[in-house]
Amino acid sequence: MEEKVNFALVGVFVLVLGAALIGGVLWLSSGKSYRTSYDIYLTYTSDSVAGLNINAPVRYRGVDVGRVRKIALAPNNVEQVQLTLAIERGTPVKVDTLAVLQTQGLTGLAFVELTGGGRDSLPLEAKNKDEYPVIRSGPSLMTRLDSAITSLLTNLNRSSENFNALMDKDNRLAVKHALTDLEILSRTLAGRSAMIDSSLSNAARVMENTARLSDELPQLAQRVQRSAEAFDRMSNDLAHAAASASGTLDGVQQFTGETLPEIHKLVIELQDLTTSLRRFSGELEQNPSALLYGKPVLKRGPGE
Repeated sequence: MEEKVNFALVGVFVLVLGAALIGGVLWLSSGKSYRTSYDIYLTYTSDSVAGLNINAPVRYRGVDVGRVRKIALAPNNVEQVQLTLAIERGTPVKVDTLAVLQTQGLTGLAFVELTGGGRDSLPLEAKNKDEYPVIRSGPSLMTRLDSAITSLLTNLNRSSENFNALMDKDNRLAVKHALTDLEILSRTLAGRSAMIDSSLSNAARVMENTARLSDELPQLAQRVQRSAEAFDRMSNDLAHAAASASGTLDGVQQFTGETLPEIHKLVIELQDLTTSLRRFSGELEQNPSALLYGKPVLKRGPGE
């Protein structure tokens, strides 16, 4: 004999089990699992929230710390969007924290990034008339790019207008004449390159001869200085010898033994100096260009 099945009891059991499953899912999704608590914050943005959805992640320096609970227009300002954020309790939301809309990769999905918040800053709290704390918002990357590109295009347009105003008919003609003059100058310099090279070579030769002459003049000056010193010394010796020779014979001997050799040496040096000066002056008289071009190279004789 078959037993009768109580379908009503089975139906109640299925309903209770389904309700338990639904409650468990809601409980897990609400964040009550693992004793996680959330604080509600508000933020207002003037940027477009295209791509931002309910339950979009809220990240603090790249770490998931909450979800977007609500997206709506601001009650008192239709130019702004009000975002309700559920952020894990204990997240360091400070008075200088900023909420910025970011786009994730190439998918176009947006999320809220929390940035800033110094270590010594005070925690963000709700003001007297606000139900929840309000996080200040910053411009998104797309907004900054749009502003930068707009500013760049404006500057380019202004620069183009200024350039067009500068390059009027008269200025264009002046630039054309200047380019023509430069072409003539470059052609002239190219045609006289040999002359320019010769001039540079002559200038280098003059500098070399001048340097050689400047090397010889100090030697000549040294010889003149030595002769003058010897002459002074001789004069002193003569005076001393004359004073001493007037009274004693020893003075005469000292004069003949010490002073006469000095006089002889001085005469020899003066003769050498006179010979050098005479030779130098003779060379200048015969070839005055030697100061600029130096001494001519002597031809070698047969067998040299």
